[in-house]
Amino acid sequence: MPHIDANGISLYVETHGDATATPLILVRGLGSQIVHWPRAFIDGFVANGFFVITHDNRDAGLSQKFDDWGVIDEQAVQRQLEAGEPIDAPYCVRDMADDAIAVLDRFGIDRAHLAGISMGGMIVQLAAVHHGDRLISMTSIMSSSGNPDIPLGTPEARELLLQQPDDPNDRESVIAFTLKADRVWGSPGYPFDDAERADLIGRAYDRCWAPEGVKRQWAAVRGDGSRVERLKTITVPSLVIHGLDDSLVQAEHGRDVAAHIPGARLIEIPGMGHDLEGGLSPMIVDHVTRHARAAEAAKAR
Repeated sequence: MPHIDANGISLYVETHGDATATPLILVRGLGSQIVHWPRAFIDGFVANGFFVITHDNRDAGLSQKFDDWGVIDEQAVQRQLEAGEPIDAPYCVRDMADDAIAVLDRFGIDRAHLAGISMGGMIVQLAAVHHGDRLISMTSIMSSSGNPDIPLGTPEARELLLQQPDDPNDRESVIAFTLKADRVWGSPGYPFDDAERADLIGRAYDRCWAPEGVKRQWAAVRGDGSRVERLKTITVPSLVIHGLDDSLVQAEHGRDVAAHIPGARLIEIPGMGHDLEGGLSPMIVDHVTRHARAAEAAKAR
């Protein structure tokens, strides 16, 4: 069942492992697709006894696009933010959190572990806020609380975030630009192989190149504002993982998430940037697995 109807839209979903094992939903970040999950990440969780469910977020990959809504005007979004007005966007981060819960419903799953990276971390944070009874545990990785008092990204990373390739319709131009950006916010302690990363970027381009969808997701994130007060209401066992060398979402953001979730545990990883390269995948799989099993044990007591 690659496509499912969930929360009123069509989502592309893949599953890995034994369907009777403990369910774990993994949620991707801004503009990325499930093909961006490292194989070692998925396989590690399956080997640790999880039934892994991954889905393309709305407006990304093979899930439903919102092209009929139109093109995001970044300058208009900025003006709306400065004026304290609602952001003009087709959906919000809460909708994407509801999507993840709807995936559980579609599989007949009562409760699951949720883990998300970057924007996916924001999505699982809101799933914990609004659907805590459906979560066994939550893990927010390389993400943010949306606290406006903490600057987002180094100047170089901010400049690249919403830039476009020289020719957005040319595959090689997209690969070259994305590779440049990935180097800026990659993990200095766990560098990726350029040829392997270029191949991944090309496969993702061939599967789905949707730059306007990225802008709509970005507008949803900007419109969600600060989650600080909402994070304080979370009662789900929560883990926050962040790289100390993240140039896109600096470590201060992870610290702020952990500081505002009651009882949250923070793990900071030297040499980790804004990706899951190489040895990072098994390391994070181990951290999340330990957290998940501790949450299960606490619930059983």
